Amino acid sequence: MKEQPLFKRVAILGIGLIGSSLARVIRSRQLAGEIVGFDASPSVEARARELELCDRFGKTAADAVSGADLVMLCVPVGANAELAEAMAGGLTAGAIVSDVGSVKRAVIRDVGPFLPEAVHFVPGHPIAGTEHSGPDAGFADLFENRYAILTPPPGSDEEAIAKLRALWEACGSHVEIMEASHHDKVLAVTSHLPHLIAYTIVGTAFDLEASERQEVIRYSAGGFRDFTRIAGSDPVMWRDVFLNNREAVLEMLQRFSEDLMALQRAIRWGEGQTLEDLFRRTREIRRGVIEMRQAGTFDAREPGKVPPPIQEAEDVQEAAAEKDDA
Repeated sequence: MKEQPLFKRVAILGIGLIGSSLARVIRSRQLAGEIVGFDASPSVEARARELELCDRFGKTAADAVSGADLVMLCVPVGANAELAEAMAGGLTAGAIVSDVGSVKRAVIRDVGPFLPEAVHFVPGHPIAGTEHSGPDAGFADLFENRYAILTPPPGSDEEAIAKLRALWEACGSHVEIMEASHHDKVLAVTSHLPHLIAYTIVGTAFDLEASERQEVIRYSAGGFRDFTRIAGSDPVMWRDVFLNNREAVLEMLQRFSEDLMALQRAIRWGEGQTLEDLFRRTREIRRGVIEMRQAGTFDAREPGKVPPPIQEAEDVQEAAAEKDDA
């Protein structure tokens, strides 16, 4: 007998990088009987239709979620409230509503009030992505060996949490349960602040004189190239992230500014040991990232490209570290 899929009908609202990747992996691993899509942008939805990412598309958000036992909000954080209000009337009793945003308190604040009592709300955040966006950018292996964090509010239905955990595990992710405020503080350090720094550094380069700017682009070293990759991310999504996680971001930005001032003093006064000690400590963080299998060495710019085996990724990183030591 054929095994039943996890969900009968999944509605994906927002068909960008994450939404299209989710549609691809759900279809390829047969995790739902039907996938219904919706996107507020006619051009995005048209492209998603061309790519046949979903079985059908709803005329409205409420139409898309009708009869769905899982609804995934895959839009910028700032769009959640309007979308939740628009879809609320079409939700089916017993449905699970989740999302993929990287700020969880704001999602709970903006989505929760619009949901009927008979609907289960389990916010989530797959820690996966690239700097590319749109339906063409997605690929089914995006979530493989990555973490997916669930932040269910107190009193959430345990069965709903278990089903959502099963979905992300079936997508290849490692699932963790976390309190929303703690999630936002952690992500302010690991994701939001690095993006803010990247945008600032690349913006500084852009503000140079035209001739200097061209030389910066022409002679970009690995570090600057990495910053430009991060700074190439969706500007609307990141605008919403910073505005909706402002407290945690500002706290981490203050700590970073203080550390940066200390580093500036060490350089000014020639305190080589201080610099070396810092660089040794931070290198240990890099080794920890590798050990946790979050190094992300595959080139995600090619949709559909599969990450290398974990051991291979570690070998690549260790070889690079050894080369740096030489």
